Amino acid sequence: MMLASLIIIPALGAILAWRSERLHPDAPRWIALGALAAALAVTVAVWMHGQDGPWLAETNWSWIPQLGIAFRLGLDGLSLLLILLTLALGILAVAASWTEIAERTGLFHLTLLLTLAGVVGVFLALDLFLFFFFWELMLVPMYFIIAVWGHEERIGAAIKFFIFTQGSGLLMLIAILAIALVHLQATGRLTFDYFELMGMALGPDVSLFIMLGFFVAFAVKLPAFPFHPWLPDAHTQAPTAGSVILAGVLLKTGAYGLLRFVVPLFPDAAMRFAPIAMLLGAIGVLYGAVLAFAQNDVKRLVADSSISHMGFVLLGIFAWNALALKGVVVQMIAHGISTGALFIIVGLLQERIHTRDLRLMGGLSAQLPRLSMIGLFFAIATLGLPGLGNFVGEFLVLLGSFDANPPLTIVAAAGLVAAVIYALTLVQRAFHGELRRSSSAPDLCLREMAVMAVMMILILWLGVRPQPLLDTVSPALLNLQKLDASHAALTEHQP
Repeated sequence: MMLASLIIIPALGAILAWRSERLHPDAPRWIALGALAAALAVTVAVWMHGQDGPWLAETNWSWIPQLGIAFRLGLDGLSLLLILLTLALGILAVAASWTEIAERTGLFHLTLLLTLAGVVGVFLALDLFLFFFFWELMLVPMYFIIAVWGHEERIGAAIKFFIFTQGSGLLMLIAILAIALVHLQATGRLTFDYFELMGMALGPDVSLFIMLGFFVAFAVKLPAFPFHPWLPDAHTQAPTAGSVILAGVLLKTGAYGLLRFVVPLFPDAAMRFAPIAMLLGAIGVLYGAVLAFAQNDVKRLVADSSISHMGFVLLGIFAWNALALKGVVVQMIAHGISTGALFIIVGLLQERIHTRDLRLMGGLSAQLPRLSMIGLFFAIATLGLPGLGNFVGEFLVLLGSFDANPPLTIVAAAGLVAAVIYALTLVQRAFHGELRRSSSAPDLCLREMAVMAVMMILILWLGVRPQPLLDTVSPALLNLQKLDASHAALTEHQP
C-alpha cells in the first residue's frame, strides 16, 4: 500500500487542487506543494524501512486476471532515486512558477500533478501493461500544459510532442503485446509480468524486432538522435514548470525504460544493437552541442543542450558495465537538477526583461547580480566543471564506455569541449558586455533564492560527495546485470 500511495497522493492532490481554485487563487499552489511533500515523505519512509536486497519494497495485487494483468509495483535503488528527483523537482517547479501561472491555476496544478503521478507509476510498474498505462497517463496532461499555458507557438509544439510520443508509444504497445503473445504460445499462459517475461528465451530475429519497438519508444523520450525533433519546440513553448518537468523528469523515463526493460529483457538483441546505439549516443552528444551553440533563443539553447547530455546516457547504457551504468544514473540526476535550474532562470529572466533573445540581452549582471551569479553557476555546472554533479556523471560514463568502444567514446568526449563553448557563450551574451535592455524589476526574491539555493546545494553535494548516491543505486544496477546475464545464459542453452 505504501508504494501505491506514492501514486495516489499526487493524484488526489491533483483533484483537490483543481477544485480549490474557487476558494482562493493560491489554494491550488499550496495543495500541490503539500501533496508532493507528503509523497516525498512517504518515499523517504519506505527507503528508511525498506527490506534487504535489491528490492526495497514490492506490491502485487490482482487487477485483470483474465488477461494476466496485475497491479505489480517494485521499488529498488534506481527507481527510488528517480522518484526522489521527480517529487523534489515537482515541488521546486511549483514554487518557481508561483507568479507565472495566473489563470486557471487549479486546472494547471491538476495537469502538473497528474503528470507527476504518471511518472512515479512508470518508475514503479513491474507489469508491462501497467507500465504502458502510466506511460500514457504522464503524456496526456503534459500536452495540455504546453498547449494551454505555453508561449506564442504552443499549439504546434504541443501537437508535435503528442504525435512523436503517442506514435512511439504505439510501437511500444505493439512490442508489449508481441512479447506477451510469444510467452502465451510458449507456455499457454498470458502474462505481462516483468520477471516472468524476463525468463523467456526468444529467437534472435523475434528478439531484435520486439526490442526495437521498445527502443524507439524510449529513444524518442530520451531523446536520442535522430528521434529528437519534438524536444526543442516543446521545451521552448512550455511554461517554466512544464520545461522543468520535461527536462528534469520526463526525459529520464526514456533512460529508465532502456535500463529496466530493453537490455534485461533482450540481452542478446541489445548486445548486437549496442554499436548502433552507442553511435547514436555519440552523434547526439556532438549534434546537440552544435545546435545549442547556434541558438539565439536562450530557452531553445538549454533545450538543445539536453540532447547532448542525454547522448552520454545512451552511450553509457549500451556500454553496460558497472562504471558506465553508475555514470548514467549520476548524469540523469545531475542533468535533471542543473537543466531544470537553467529553465527556471530563463523563466525568471523572461518575467523581468520580457525576452528570451540573446541578441537583446547583455550587461544584466549589473542590474540583476544575484540572478546572473546563479546563472553562471548552473552554466558551468552543465558544461561539466569538476566538483559539480555533471562532471561526475560524464566522467564515469566516458570511463566505462572506453572499455566497450574506445573510438565512439573519444568522439563523445569532444562534446565536453563543445559544451564549454555554448555554456560560456550563453553567460557572456546574457550577463556581460553592453546593457541592451534595462529592467526595473527587482532581483531574485526570497522565494526564488530559496529554490535556487536548494538546487545549488544538490548539484554541489552530488559533485563533491556522490558516493551515497552510488551506494544507493549499486545493488539495483548489479541486479539488472545479473538478470541480464542469467537471461543470456538461458537463451544460449535454448535448443
